[in-house]
Amino acid sequence: MKIVSGTAVRAAVSSLGLFLLSCSRNNPVPQPPPPQTHTIAIEGMRFQPEDLTVRVGDTIVWTNKDVFAHTATAEGTFDSRNIDANGSWRFTAGAAGNIPYICALHPTMKAMVRVMAATAATAADTSRRSKVQ
Repeated sequence: MKIVSGTAVRAAVSSLGLFLLSCSRNNPVPQPPPPQTHTIAIEGMRFQPEDLTVRVGDTIVWTNKDVFAHTATAEGTFDSRNIDANGSWRFTAGAAGNIPYICALHPTMKAMVRVMAATAATAADTSRRSKVQ
């Protein structure tokens, strides 16, 4: 068995530390994509697009282009209440999952929002609901 001196061990540990440090600089920690805003048009008694995929933290804005009120209602998740003609409403996705929704005033109008988890660390639940002024 060969005995290694303390100086040799320190040099090896220092070299390993420098190697690991240089590797970490070339491979930064991935960051989640910045939140985006998506628009769903309500027009002709339809939600467009009818199927939308977003990420946690993204905001969805429903804009009513019809001449009468509609809602965007997902039982237990969100309810816009009436969105008047030329009005809009926004929702920020706080949790991953599929969210089917309807217009409560016209239940044949159906659509889906698919919320994907962010690819890197995400802040805690950021669900926010508010009317757009």
